[in-house]
Amino acid sequence: MSDQPAPLGSLLRAAPPDRLPEIAAEHLRRHFSAGAVEVLVPDLTGTRLHPLIGEPDPTDATTAMRCFGSQQPSTERAPAGQVRLHLPLTCWGERVGVLRADLPAAPPAEIAERLAADSDDLAIALRAAETATDRYHQARRRGRLTMAAELQWDLLPGRALGDDRFLVAGQLEPAYDVRGDHFDWALDGDRLTLTVLNGDGDGMEAALLTSLAVNAMRNARRFGADIVEQAELASDAVHARYSGGVHAATLLLEIDLVSGGVAAVDAGSPHCLIARGSGIEQVPLEQQLPLGMFGEAHYEIQRFQLEPGDRMLVVSDGVHAATPTGLPRFGESGLLSALRRTRLQPATEAVGTVLRSLREYHAGAEPDDDAVMVCLDWRR
Repeated sequence: MSDQPAPLGSLLRAAPPDRLPEIAAEHLRRHFSAGAVEVLVPDLTGTRLHPLIGEPDPTDATTAMRCFGSQQPSTERAPAGQVRLHLPLTCWGERVGVLRADLPAAPPAEIAERLAADSDDLAIALRAAETATDRYHQARRRGRLTMAAELQWDLLPGRALGDDRFLVAGQLEPAYDVRGDHFDWALDGDRLTLTVLNGDGDGMEAALLTSLAVNAMRNARRFGADIVEQAELASDAVHARYSGGVHAATLLLEIDLVSGGVAAVDAGSPHCLIARGSGIEQVPLEQQLPLGMFGEAHYEIQRFQLEPGDRMLVVSDGVHAATPTGLPRFGESGLLSALRRTRLQPATEAVGTVLRSLREYHAGAEPDDDAVMVCLDWRR
């Protein structure tokens, strides 16, 4: 191994955006004597990892997924007496994938730190490169998205965001045919703005409605408007386009990451729940008019308080109101059980656990609605 490996970050910044995995692999071979190297990225459901360099290795799937889920590095024996190292690729709380490398021996602490730094550089580069190449988007897909789903995925802010104060994660279902449900967030200092939407209608029309509402709220937010102004501008934009014929049920939240205070505008059907200790309770918010139902609608802020260690969950009506044939609403039976099973999981894992439970609740039947779930852990 070289005593002074070249910094991977500088190599990646100078590399073509579609060649980042190969640049990282060559760096590990040259400076750390690595054998086989692979970069694995998750599919849209977050349940499988797909290789970017070689072919899938079924014998490695469980270990790689364990690293992806736990966000902890691991080592194990590899062929030819080598050691296989798995490193999580994480960027601002979002799980980008896993870096796998076969090394001659278990790395000492100093080398392990260098490899961890290199994996961070690779994660940031992969995240940034998504706007410049389709390679990583293609690797995540097991099939073709509908046009509505393509719009919705491109509109997302990411799959997770976090630091030492919080971790928030979201998931859309069904991943390849999502229509009007959506989530958005933005971090500004100690303030996190979070919105969950349920656009009216089906297919492309629902996706276009949601796109209009989301971009109207972003436009207001980026001009410094609070969540009341965001809701009112978005409502006016939707009503101007559709004259009240359709609307977007929306929950807007603004979280103070220092105090835990939450300001809310409840403009429709998404439900907000708090998991605190062993209990889970729905936040009692008074619903106001969905965005776009009437012209010049006015909204009011309601407030509630998070406590240290709280988990806040927001689910669209495709989750809490799901009613497979002959069964009660998922929100009345299966949802709370699924949420209790997530208490020891990070938010990034919890969203997948709940939506898998929702799929199982449908028992193979086609859902009547798409669904979105957002999970926020306040780490204070």
